[in-house]
Amino acid sequence: MPVAMLKIPENQVAGHQAGNGKLGPLVDDSGRFYKPLQGDDRGSHEVSFYTSFSQDMTIPDQARGFFPVFHGTELVEASDGSGLKPHLVLEDLTVGRVNPSIMDIKIGSRTWPPESPEDYIAKCMKKDRATSSIFLGFRFSGLQFHSNNELGFWKPQRKAVQGLSAEEVKLVLRNFVSSNTSTGLESKPDCAFASVVLGGSTGILSQLLELKEWFEDQTTYHFYSCSIHIMYEKQLALEGKDPRAEIKLIDFAHVVEGKGVLDHNFLGGLCSLIKIIKHVLKASDECRTNGLLKDAQKNQDIAEN
Repeated sequence: MPVAMLKIPENQVAGHQAGNGKLGPLVDDSGRFYKPLQGDDRGSHEVSFYTSFSQDMTIPDQARGFFPVFHGTELVEASDGSGLKPHLVLEDLTVGRVNPSIMDIKIGSRTWPPESPEDYIAKCMKKDRATSSIFLGFRFSGLQFHSNNELGFWKPQRKAVQGLSAEEVKLVLRNFVSSNTSTGLESKPDCAFASVVLGGSTGILSQLLELKEWFEDQTTYHFYSCSIHIMYEKQLALEGKDPRAEIKLIDFAHVVEGKGVLDHNFLGGLCSLIKIIKHVLKASDECRTNGLLKDAQKNQDIAEN
């Protein structure tokens, strides 16, 4: 069997990134994502979660669909040139997608699991307080918005988007579903794709509500420092086609046993994200309605003259 050719992912927006002698994930052409195991117990912890979760027959199929497919672990040549290292082998979430717009959103006002070392808690608390995690219950870990074929992507530095205010977060979300995106904070978004990306029975809001329904019931796991990965294809939306809007959960190095208790930390952040997306969707509907009324009034004025 030929050895798969591995390369640096083109659409990674958060986490450790390969390149320039650094250790990071790789992908192949068959749709698999190779994530190097972290050197401390976080790597083995994530393997344990994926192994347990993949074998847990109590997980409903609908909930399981929110997680990347797990293909086990494999020794592959590390991106930093350090030789063979163990990697998680997962589904490549962006395979087959053309110029996807992506948001990586870390969920929860608290990003460290119980019984963490004091120095790690202090490190996480400092970062959480400097970002929107505390007051919103989530923060952006990374963004990639496709503007158009000429301008390419808007892909800001992570630190620039982690500490945004609530109003700035709403502005970024509006830009995410706009046809005139150039930057996430300076442009005046038209929210042209809000209804097809966020709304509808298969849109982002519907998927988030379905995920919320599972979190209102499941008490097996508590997901600390886990992200919701949101993506769609703007070009398909421009062509009036299904933009393939989809959410997935990623990053499970800090999952702990739920012990029969709801995951209020994750659930609170998820509800906050849902509330803001509802606000963006409502605002875009009102904007579209006002635009239609103005067009109707303009046509009436022309007819009367």
